[in-house]
Amino acid sequence: MNPWIDITVPLSPGMAHWPGDRPYEVDRVEDMSRGAVMNLSAISLSAHTGTHMDAPLHFVAEGPAIDRMPLDAGIGPARVVAIRNPARIALDEVGSCDVQPGERILFKTVNSNSEWWSEPFQERFVAIPADVAAHLAARRPALIGVDYLSAGAFQGDGVETHQLLLGAGIWLVEGLALTHVDPGRYELVCVPLSMAGVEGAPARAAIRRVQAD
Repeated sequence: MNPWIDITVPLSPGMAHWPGDRPYEVDRVEDMSRGAVMNLSAISLSAHTGTHMDAPLHFVAEGPAIDRMPLDAGIGPARVVAIRNPARIALDEVGSCDVQPGERILFKTVNSNSEWWSEPFQERFVAIPADVAAHLAARRPALIGVDYLSAGAFQGDGVETHQLLLGAGIWLVEGLALTHVDPGRYELVCVPLSMAGVEGAPARAAIRRVQAD
């Protein structure tokens, strides 16, 4: 069996986070180096920090929350699709990959958004514009993944992108680490924390190559 590849961005203090969101912070409440009998941490973060999943509730008022996600939305065959356009995940490239209903598609950007996690937030990351979101919504994949903090752009039509994708019942995994991953077919395991009534949650994601293209 081929080894699993962890495509999760580790949570760490000082990592890039969406402007205005609560950053990731860790408070060591009990510390053995200070004489405690155990180590115990308290954490604070936005639900959309690092590698995380968006539930429809994020932009759909009556949509399901993250604890309602069917596990098979994030577990099963997946495709990593290389995007060569340096500005956007464009319709010509997405259209050529012939997304099918129920598929799990992970977009790897040409300059790899994944490189920016240790730097301040990057406003000009490669995202899915609304016209492509409409195309994907019509195709009805089970899951779409991207390699920075949001499927939609920081400015412009980012809200519409989320509304289209989540409104179509597509689960989103954002903040994937795909720098060292080749395009192709994989087995995916991506499961968020089950947080009742919440619109998103941190997730752990891993892939295993099953077939070379």
